[in-house]
Amino acid sequence: MSSRLKDNIGSKYFEAANAMKSKQARRRIVAYVESYDDIFFWRTVLSRFEDETRYFEVMLPSHRKLERGKKSVLMNFIEGSGEGQANSGERLGTDMIACVDADYDYLLQGATPQSKRVVSSPYVFHTYAYAIENLQCYAPSLHDVCVAVTLNDHRVFDFEDYMRQYSEAIFPLFVWSLWAYKTGRHNRFSLSDMSRIIDPSGFSVYDPQPSLNHLRHKVGVRVRQLQQEFPDAKEEYLAVKEQVKQLGVTPQTTYLYIQGHSLFDVVVLPMLNKVCNRLRQERQDEINRTARHYMQRKNEMSCYEHSLQDIRQTLKKNVGYARSPQFMRTQQDIEKYLNP
Repeated sequence: MSSRLKDNIGSKYFEAANAMKSKQARRRIVAYVESYDDIFFWRTVLSRFEDETRYFEVMLPSHRKLERGKKSVLMNFIEGSGEGQANSGERLGTDMIACVDADYDYLLQGATPQSKRVVSSPYVFHTYAYAIENLQCYAPSLHDVCVAVTLNDHRVFDFEDYMRQYSEAIFPLFVWSLWAYKTGRHNRFSLSDMSRIIDPSGFSVYDPQPSLNHLRHKVGVRVRQLQQEFPDAKEEYLAVKEQVKQLGVTPQTTYLYIQGHSLFDVVVLPMLNKVCNRLRQERQDEINRTARHYMQRKNEMSCYEHSLQDIRQTLKKNVGYARSPQFMRTQQDIEKYLNP
């Protein structure tokens, strides 16, 4: 099959291919995702729905060129592009689905063309959280990440309390950010602007409050600036605030709905580095203290250090999000699609 023909295949092609199989053969459902990192995540979503009658194959959206990203998935397989483009809904179907990050599209509830594609198509599934990175940073699972990295189960830091306070601090600015995108004013307050402000620089494992207080101050300053710049936006702001709460966002869980890369790289990864450093040091001190002689200390330290894991890669493979309400909602959507 030529690469051009491969790019024009759709759900009907997979339906026909499935129909040609024997009755004993399993039905193949293709799930297109945005990037390489998404393949593992969506495999964790879809694998529980595989049985003797069906299986999923998770892949990137293009066979012809190295094309990735949400727009590639949505434009190629919902609306199509170029010659022979399909009408909306003709490409995706019962045997071909799209799985994407929610970004702001879920919270915008159809206010933009892309948001409408995400929330309206019965064959597009999303994360409910902003992105897979947000779910990888699911607060109740972060202690488990530290244990996997350091092999030390001592709870030296309360991740859930910290992320709750962090979320409450940034919530007012988050609502302004969503308001800006919903009203077409994102050039006046972009996601990059938001990311710079919500960086909790100066974080300390021993006393995180100073960094949180500084964060609250930065957020307050920017909120007052936006209030002065848009004095007539109060009613719209309050309406957006109420809408996001109805959609499941709370001031305590805001971190799940901000830009995923910023949360992962700017907030959580630096925090984990410091917590894991402390846990490693604890374990090393224990080995130094309890070893009976030099050779035992050397061997034990070498064994321990060879067992340590990379923090970034461990966080990327964190599946603790499986118990999050957002992950469960995505699975409920898949269940409904398979058993309408």
